[in-house]
Amino acid sequence: MTYIYTYTCTPDELDLCELEQRSLFGKHAEANIIESSLQIDPSRSPFITGRLEVLYEGGSLRDILDQVPKLPINESTFKVTVDKNSADKESGKIRYEERRSLEREIGLSIPGQAELINPERVFGVLIWRGRWLFGKHTKNEAVWLRHMNKPQAYSTALSTRLARAIVNIAIPNPQGIRAIDPCCGIGTVLVEALSMGINIVGRDINPLVTQGARLNIAHFNLVGEVTLGAIQNVETSYDVAIIDLPYNLLSLVSPEDQFTMLQSAASFADKVVIVTVEPIDSVIDRVGLVIVDRCIAKKGVFAREVIVCKSELKQPK
Repeated sequence: MTYIYTYTCTPDELDLCELEQRSLFGKHAEANIIESSLQIDPSRSPFITGRLEVLYEGGSLRDILDQVPKLPINESTFKVTVDKNSADKESGKIRYEERRSLEREIGLSIPGQAELINPERVFGVLIWRGRWLFGKHTKNEAVWLRHMNKPQAYSTALSTRLARAIVNIAIPNPQGIRAIDPCCGIGTVLVEALSMGINIVGRDINPLVTQGARLNIAHFNLVGEVTLGAIQNVETSYDVAIIDLPYNLLSLVSPEDQFTMLQSAASFADKVVIVTVEPIDSVIDRVGLVIVDRCIAKKGVFAREVIVCKSELKQPK
């Protein structure tokens, strides 16, 4: 099966978006489009706008019109949408009015009843690289937007959008993965990961923030474990650790503290994804972690670095 994913991001988000793309698909989008055999829920990503599961394709509109009458939809209600990324070689992006005209023409050839407001099925059309692609369309539900209003919040916490991208970078394929956020704070990463069905636990040395993390998780009807304790005392092995290094004036962390935190993570996790606002390469090198990828996540003049590392020091526990 072929799937087409459409993307959008701001210029400040491009580096982060491309790291997520490399993590999920092993490549970057071309003209905001990725074609892949991988089936990924578009709502996982803050940058994917939708997914097209290709059922029919051809070199022209006529090819699609000849094939869509075969759709086994049992007279269900449906809607057809032509993706705004559609383009032809001669005129570039197809205008809004032409997209609406194509939707009507294709819809008239589909067995069933057209329904624009609440259809049982949504079909998409994308014209890309001279190919007309038709199939089931799944839009991104922007789940992370619902997580912005938490009962417990810190001004220095990661945004839900950034946290969701970091989870995808750290855990592109959740099947069988055990993850930990050992400095979880109020649980921004935990909420995003748990909402994706990822097996992750949280931990923090501050009893106030662990309680806040539990409240935030419960607020969104999620279930997750958050324990109180230092990262040095983690006794279980994990596939992935996500660490947002403290940086505000209330959480000053010395280079030696950073060393201890990262050394501990390297001992219990195969993969460590670090979020930092200051240069940390020398500490990463000292603890024996190996950098495999990285990006800068910007928001105006403020920037964080997301660094993906593998551990060569993990000890069996």
